[in-house]
Amino acid sequence: MKNIRIRKANKKDINEILNLLYQLQRPRPKTDAEGLAFRKRIHRYLDEKDKRILVAEQNSKVIGLVSMMFLLRLNRTKLELYIPELIVSENHRGLGIGKLLIESCISMAKKKKCFRIRLESGNQREGAHRFYKKIGFEQSALSYTRTIE
Repeated sequence: MKNIRIRKANKKDINEILNLLYQLQRPRPKTDAEGLAFRKRIHRYLDEKDKRILVAEQNSKVIGLVSMMFLLRLNRTKLELYIPELIVSENHRGLGIGKLLIESCISMAKKKKCFRIRLESGNQREGAHRFYKKIGFEQSALSYTRTIE
């Protein structure tokens, strides 16, 4: 891992953030208006005080990202750090970049005195499950969803 830098994302990173999301099979915009809405959502995410996006950069190119939300829980006095997305470019997986991004999350969670870090991973992502267990996460719940459209 040469020349890897973890930094806070900025508005200039929006195109690269979207491209990484698409590598994780996240929805692509169906219309120009939807594409603009995606960009605005990331723009707003970068401005909100309870959210963060960190990017992994190599030679001035974004090759990974982690998004974070600091959540209030009704039965806790400390925040929970929730990770909606952790993505490393397909060409850079297995090089320790995901671990560097998670280590940055752990550092931030300690700084904010969070009581835990939580994330979800799709059932089909068995490699990701092995990765999370390897770096100290444990499966603690099942997640249920209901699509509404």
